[in-house]
Amino acid sequence: MSAALGATTEAPRPTRKDVVRAYVALTKPRIIELLLVTTVPAMMLAQRGVPSPWLVFATLFGGTMAAGSANALNCVVDADIDAVMKRTSSRPLPRHQVPTRNALVFGVTLGVLSFAWLWPTTNLLAALLAVAAILFYVFVYTMVLKRRTAQNIVWGGAAGCMPVVIGWSAVTGSVEWPAFVMFGVIFFWTPPHFWALAMKFRDDYARAGVPMLPVVTTPDRVVRQIVTYSWVMVLWTLLLVPATGWVYTSFAVLAGGWFLIVAHRLYATVKRGEPGKPMKLFHMSNTYLMLVFVALAVDSALSLPVIGLPLP
Repeated sequence: MSAALGATTEAPRPTRKDVVRAYVALTKPRIIELLLVTTVPAMMLAQRGVPSPWLVFATLFGGTMAAGSANALNCVVDADIDAVMKRTSSRPLPRHQVPTRNALVFGVTLGVLSFAWLWPTTNLLAALLAVAAILFYVFVYTMVLKRRTAQNIVWGGAAGCMPVVIGWSAVTGSVEWPAFVMFGVIFFWTPPHFWALAMKFRDDYARAGVPMLPVVTTPDRVVRQIVTYSWVMVLWTLLLVPATGWVYTSFAVLAGGWFLIVAHRLYATVKRGEPGKPMKLFHMSNTYLMLVFVALAVDSALSLPVIGLPLP
């Protein structure tokens, strides 16, 4: 009787599809999608048109493996944090869907494959930049900054800015000023985007002992920082105007104004002592980044410079 009861309560063995889904989940595909949205426009600006489909595919495929490697290794290092936080408790490692050793091997393998793929299909610089992004995200952000400073996402977010630089270098074999400007757009976008999320899940981060800014300071100071970075981000997007045309310029101004309105509304709400709706800014920030970079892609395809400054 007891044996039969034990048989009925035994957890079902995962299917091959379940295992594949678990490994895919380790790579955090939704984050990768956002990174790829910025890579193609960067390549188009570098080309001043549409690069070869093969080069675009090669860069995106290699970039996907590099980002997947960084995210999988992040899951390994942060497994203890993920298990405590409600937002991340359903990830594969907290649910024991993938052994930790296997996840580590998987992440390292993806990183090696990304380099081995990008070098012959694009160039050595793009391959080295991809490896640098992986190492920075894992060792600098995940292992050092995340658990030690409230500025973790500011400096750690630099890894998420690398796809535009990798895309540019894949086309040109070099890194020039427009690539650094695009890097800066994402760099200054990251704090408002992530701090809005952290405001919503403040208790989660506090329980896990992660010193995100909303955990260690007042909501008033957090929204002040969000507004400051939002203004810097919007103004920074205008640095690309000399290398672009009216399509990008129009969208950068209009979308930037929209972003600032939402950020200031959140600030005003918090100043009144109300909880506000930080997730509105979080979700809107994804749309904003997509709009700006899609406009950049369209503008690059049209190749209508505002000032007529040639790219180096």
